[in-house]
Amino acid sequence: MPPLRASLVIVSRHRTDTLLRCLVAVRQMDHAAFELIVVADPAAAAVVRGLGWPLKLVVFDAPNISAARNAGIAQAAGEVVAFLDDDAVPEPTWLRRLTAPFADSDVAAAGGWVRSRNGISWQWQAGRVDRLTRPAPMAVPADAVSLHRAAPGLAVEVKGTNCAYRRDLLCRLGGFDPALRYYLDETELNLRLAAIGALVAVVPGAQVHHFKAGSRQRSARRVPRSLHDIGASTAITLRRHGASAAEIADTRDWLRRGERARLIRHMVAGSIEPRDVARLQQTLIAGFAEGLARHLPPLLPLPDGSAFLPFPAGPRPGRLLAGRVWQARALRARAAALAAQGEIVTLLLLDPGLRYHWQHYDPAGFWEQAGGLLGKAARHDPLMRRCTFRARVAQEMQRLGKNRPMTPEIS
Repeated sequence: MPPLRASLVIVSRHRTDTLLRCLVAVRQMDHAAFELIVVADPAAAAVVRGLGWPLKLVVFDAPNISAARNAGIAQAAGEVVAFLDDDAVPEPTWLRRLTAPFADSDVAAAGGWVRSRNGISWQWQAGRVDRLTRPAPMAVPADAVSLHRAAPGLAVEVKGTNCAYRRDLLCRLGGFDPALRYYLDETELNLRLAAIGALVAVVPGAQVHHFKAGSRQRSARRVPRSLHDIGASTAITLRRHGASAAEIADTRDWLRRGERARLIRHMVAGSIEPRDVARLQQTLIAGFAEGLARHLPPLLPLPDGSAFLPFPAGPRPGRLLAGRVWQARALRARAAALAAQGEIVTLLLLDPGLRYHWQHYDPAGFWEQAGGLLGKAARHDPLMRRCTFRARVAQEMQRLGKNRPMTPEIS
């Protein structure tokens, strides 16, 4: 069966470099029938337009990710609409795996797993969230798609950096709530899906790497600059989903305690000064109060999209370049050259020690993983183990090859 047509929406604001890196990776995806919709500020839009790629471009510069996503949805023509953040990078198999469960006509939404800044550990796997925005983990199989029926007041959580929704349902629901300018935008939508008992797929194999670039809310080191939107979005979500005055007050206190604990951790780490704790707490409380007073217009259906515009992607050959860390310069140059020729390239650089491994996506279009010959990749691995160079290469190739095509080339 051919894959369902998909529309991929990427929103970006004042982060042109991260957007371009994301788009380079999008070109390497193996989904054979998707269109690309980029919603970006004027400067980034001009750069993207200059690429000359067949994509839909929406110029949008308001600090409102929900409204920006809705602008992208309004252009979408696929049966499924997927979302990816501009500071994330998808594995080549991501979109194909994420959209596959929609072959079941009862599936309303799907979410994949998200790797953290080191490219190996998990930032997100699976969970639920209730109508008071309280999250809880959810046990799911790590090696298979699982389907979960949401219930009113208790949603299956999928994250905005790695999610997809059936387009006709998404439009009927009004898309994302524009009153949520940042934070909880996908959570609130998931709660609306829960209200109708939607069936949600959790897809562990649909993986993206999320680097959490800096923004007006946080620095590139993930240090908060303001908690106003977190407070406002929490209050608005509570109002949208029928919280009582007592529940609102209780959630405000729960939120304040949780954010204060997070700020204290930043202070202990030296990321903020003691006086910043009280200042940032005040932005949270002020935001919550503003969210209680903000006008909440009804969520109206979104319009139909324009004609489908296929993006030129599809399966590509892949290669693993493996060598020692002192060969890095030459191997990086070869990796970039092969990527420019259309291959999906993974570069593995090993040193003789115990250094933990990390992985990132180079803007030149290749993946790089580096670490010690005896060092951990997956953080649950044993700390030390005897291993030859070729055996370690084979081990990492087996792990990485689940998401990328690769033929080994060992230096």
